[in-house]
Amino acid sequence: MRSHLGDRILKVDHAGEHGAVNIYRAQILVARWTAPKLVPLLRHFLAHELGHRALFHDRLKARGIRRCHSYALCGVGGWTLGLLTGLLGPSAIAATTYAVESVVLQHLIEQRRQLEITDPDAFDAVSRIVEEEQEHHDHGRDAMEAGAFWPPVLTPVVRASTEAVIWLGMRL
Repeated sequence: MRSHLGDRILKVDHAGEHGAVNIYRAQILVARWTAPKLVPLLRHFLAHELGHRALFHDRLKARGIRRCHSYALCGVGGWTLGLLTGLLGPSAIAATTYAVESVVLQHLIEQRRQLEITDPDAFDAVSRIVEEEQEHHDHGRDAMEAGAFWPPVLTPVVRASTEAVIWLGMRL
């Protein structure tokens, strides 16, 4: 069984994973100078995101569906966000990871609820990434330093931006 909603969710999640790949790539690029101790962890998270993007790509290909129109927007937006927050250092990197993943996890939970009966294949794809996204979220949350400047500034902006990109992707 397959649903139109499942197709749309897979497309948007694929674009979102592309954005996440670019966030981590850009953060790694500049964190070598601003947060060198974080680079191994960022590479670990990047490996997860590359796997997630490949998973969704494979599901789209099997269904004969083109990628989302927001794919390029997610890539450029992710790169820009990663570059800026990477330049701002460890606190900004942690806040960004936490903010993005908190929105992503909410959406994944809702997507699983919507897909469980209507599209088992899409449900399976979404379910496969939850544990690693939770790991990213928890690390970002735990790495934010109490009293640091960037978390209260970046978290609401990044959350709202992530929500907006998902909203737009579901409608393109």
